[in-house]
Amino acid sequence: MASFFAGDYQGAPFQQFDLTHLAALGVIALGCLALGFCWRSPSLRARQAFRYGMAVLLVAVDVSWQVWCWAIGTWTVQTSLPLHLCTAMVYVSALMLVSKSYHVYEFGYFLGIGGAVQALLTPDVGPYGFPHYGYFQFFIGHGATIAAAIYMTAVEGYRPRWQSLLRAAVGANLYVAAVGLLNLWLGSNYMFLMYKPNVPSLLDYLGPWPWYVLAAEPIGVAMFLLLYLPFAIRDRRAARRLSHSASVG
Repeated sequence: MASFFAGDYQGAPFQQFDLTHLAALGVIALGCLALGFCWRSPSLRARQAFRYGMAVLLVAVDVSWQVWCWAIGTWTVQTSLPLHLCTAMVYVSALMLVSKSYHVYEFGYFLGIGGAVQALLTPDVGPYGFPHYGYFQFFIGHGATIAAAIYMTAVEGYRPRWQSLLRAAVGANLYVAAVGLLNLWLGSNYMFLMYKPNVPSLLDYLGPWPWYVLAAEPIGVAMFLLLYLPFAIRDRRAARRLSHSASVG
């Protein structure tokens, strides 16, 4: 148990796209598919229990990280506040599940899924490979963020609209601006706005600072459009069926 929580972990370090990385991605994908396609018409009590249980899990994942960082002496204002996009989305997703607010859902869907997918493909886990606590904390937190948005969409019947995409894009830019100012004040690097992370990521292909920050903007928009695409296709098909029915009638 001591090695599971060890700050100076001596086990095998995490390696991108090794077996343990792919296994984590596979488990998350299967869990999300099960939510999206297999859990049909659960009772009101079952849905409520799932939402509250998932919300508690999301908050517990980050709070446990804060406590662990404090316990091993690495907690600092510059590195440990829940200001990275994915960490912020943990709390947004928890709020979405508890409140069932549609406007919170809009951010949970676009920013939660978009940010978590990028993080899962290029994990910033440090040296903490399987089976360290840091490995499980990272993948559970990001996987649950995606699962929460998929659950609200597939089970609770929520769906994004064009206005949702626009609000999420504006909200994301306002958040980036606020975090950027906070970085200047604290001397921190939240959301990697001041310099790139020490692990391989998409930012490595976007040029030096500050150009990679600007270049991430169209990539974010493309991700939002991709997330909206299934609904745009469904709306287009529904409009065609309606038009066909009207013409036949």
